[in-house]
Amino acid sequence: MMPGQWDALIEGMLEGVLLVDPLQLEILAANRSAHKLLGLSANSLVGMPVVELASSPEDMFFWEDVAAGLSNNIYSETLLRRADGSIVQVVRRVSLVHLDQATAMYVVAIRDHTDQRHVETELEKLIAELRATLESTADGILVTDLDGGIRSYNHLFAKLWNLPEELLTQREDGAIYSWMDQCMVDASHYNERLAAIRRSPLLEANDVLVLHSGKILERVTLPQYARGRPIGRVYSFRDISQKLADQARIQLASKVFEASTDAIFITDHEQKIITINPSFVRLTQFSETDMLGTTISDFLLNQNNAELLKRLLADLDHQGFWEGEIWNRRKDGHAYLCMISLVRVQDDEGQILHTIGFFKDRTESYNAKQKIEELAFSDALTGLPNRLLLEERINQSITHANRGNGEFALLFLDLDNFKQINDSLGHPFGDRVLIEVTERLKKCLRQVDTAARLGGDEFVLLLHQANASGAEICARRVLADVGAPFGIDGIQFSVTCSIGIALYPADGSKIEDLIKNADSAMYYVKERGRSDFRFYQRQMNIGLLSRMKIDHAMRQALEHQEFRLYYQPLVCLRSNQVFGAEALLRWTDKELGEVSPAKFIPIAEESGLIVSIGNWVMHTAIAQAAAWNKDGRHLRISVNVSALQFQQTNFVDDLANALDEAHLDPDCIELELTESILIRDAEETLKKLQAIANLGVRMSIDDFGTGYSSLSYLKRFPINKLKIDRSFIMNLPNDESDIAIVTAIISLAHALKLRVIAEGVETVEQRELLCELNCNEIQGFLIAKALDPHEFEAKFLPPETPLEHQSGDLLVR
Repeated sequence: MMPGQWDALIEGMLEGVLLVDPLQLEILAANRSAHKLLGLSANSLVGMPVVELASSPEDMFFWEDVAAGLSNNIYSETLLRRADGSIVQVVRRVSLVHLDQATAMYVVAIRDHTDQRHVETELEKLIAELRATLESTADGILVTDLDGGIRSYNHLFAKLWNLPEELLTQREDGAIYSWMDQCMVDASHYNERLAAIRRSPLLEANDVLVLHSGKILERVTLPQYARGRPIGRVYSFRDISQKLADQARIQLASKVFEASTDAIFITDHEQKIITINPSFVRLTQFSETDMLGTTISDFLLNQNNAELLKRLLADLDHQGFWEGEIWNRRKDGHAYLCMISLVRVQDDEGQILHTIGFFKDRTESYNAKQKIEELAFSDALTGLPNRLLLEERINQSITHANRGNGEFALLFLDLDNFKQINDSLGHPFGDRVLIEVTERLKKCLRQVDTAARLGGDEFVLLLHQANASGAEICARRVLADVGAPFGIDGIQFSVTCSIGIALYPADGSKIEDLIKNADSAMYYVKERGRSDFRFYQRQMNIGLLSRMKIDHAMRQALEHQEFRLYYQPLVCLRSNQVFGAEALLRWTDKELGEVSPAKFIPIAEESGLIVSIGNWVMHTAIAQAAAWNKDGRHLRISVNVSALQFQQTNFVDDLANALDEAHLDPDCIELELTESILIRDAEETLKKLQAIANLGVRMSIDDFGTGYSSLSYLKRFPINKLKIDRSFIMNLPNDESDIAIVTAIISLAHALKLRVIAEGVETVEQRELLCELNCNEIQGFLIAKALDPHEFEAKFLPPETPLEHQSGDLLVR
């Protein structure tokens, strides 16, 4: 049943329904409910990529999962954008439906989920409030509404205030507040302060509470917000009794500070230094005479730390202590980094007696840390930022862009064919090339931009506050500068690069998405010729995932014996007899249906799986040839060989073993080789071809005339036949240029004593012209399409058909 035949069925459904192609993810059909839900006119969805309905990066990832085959039945919630730009919340189910053995499609059902989602949002609000309270476990937490009504508190709050068991179970607000009043030393001041806080919903406050139990609590009061409005308060309580007691003990420590290795100074109640210890003199080079009467501000202030010092003194006044790192200068002017702790000492009445400062020289450890960070965040070869530092700077760019609705660009750059430099000239030479490329990249960037090396020959350029136009200008500059000639050790050469561009926020809101999408765009450039740049498009990931899906499916098909070989007859023009067949690979996947070799063979070659598939084809074809050639038959089978398969060191041995195992005359097998195989490492190729010829296996050149090569190999290599590519045959006999090309190929072949076969012959006129031009053999739809073994036997190999030899060819009557 085709998609058009489903219209009547899906039109009767209340839900919106889409039928989607499982490989290309294009909409094949949609009912009126779907068009109405999306605010689109009838039939406007047909032919549209389903990813164009995505209104968020998350939904894009959803369809990437579908494309990758991660699930055949997915139920989810999402957002869809209507034609007028409004957003509708929906629930969606995607199911894979098999129409027949070779055809499948995704059925996508969508239903408006707006009202239910609104109710769930309200529930999530209440859950978020509870979670926020319970997660604050470091302090005692009390959460109230704006009127003081208690919403929740945690166990540490109850412990700090020693709440009785009955109050924990009754949860009466008045009883809890009454208990807290009884615990306070100054309950009236406490209640006045609490009333003032409740009158000011936005007030943030910090108070110290003294309890009858002897505990001293620090209370921090913060407003609680929901959707930008105050809805209550969060009170956090921390026991600081021990900390204050420790500060009081500093008076005892002052008696022994002379022996301390830490530099120490003590001030009076006005923060003027009254004494220092010997370690202070050694570190700062200031004597006690120099320091007497100097304030903390006088000692620590310099032109670079005014704001820090201001915060330091404020915290010291408010909290009674401060700790942190600060840069200072010795008496001779040299800067040093010190770790400083300042503590106030008070008497029993709370009056300030002294401030004591402890500090250590941290300069050496700081320098060591800087060196470690430099090594951790820099590429060892080029000195460029590595992935860690790049991610940090991308995060900074995201933060900056979000503040002002800004944007920036990410360029993923990969050098073209750089492996050839390493393989031919060595890795040290390649490293020098990478260093030179780094210098060229730096010249293409502004000071605010970042160039980073991810590893190998991969670089990423972060263009701060750059739009698409700025990214394009930079990409063109990089292509020109990197592509300029190199000269190293007297060797002149050129290096090109491929660049993929992702823009924030259009192409991703997260680091991993931006890098992945820029990489996808770069990969797209690599596939289409290299030495160029390309902006990321949403379909690129779908295409990449489709390739991954096909690659995985091929591996499964190979493991479960799901590939098949079909055979197209080969005919001798002079005798008009079938003398052989070409073995052609076919594949039907249970989900993808019939997959064209033009789609899966390039993916197999790219992944290297073509070697395993090619070996299976060769063994299967040889076994089939053996079955057909038994009982005196002599039929020649032609097998295609990929360049990667031919390059395997054991290729000839594997071929010989397959022939031996099948007990097949080698003359019954012909290997079809592409010109790219023959021109690569000619001397090594000649040895391998001679070894194949010595086995008795014939060889032909496939798609002759479509590649770039020297014709010298035709006389050097043991080739038996040329195959004229179908692109030169399809316009015969009407195209004079194609007639001239075909004539030239036939004449060249015969001059070199080679036979010629033409593929793609579909008309009688083409056959007659080829016969006039003395072409030896043909194949194509005029004779028959590729047939499975049983069909081929029934049509061309009936049991009673005798075989005979004619002019050295094996013929089947």
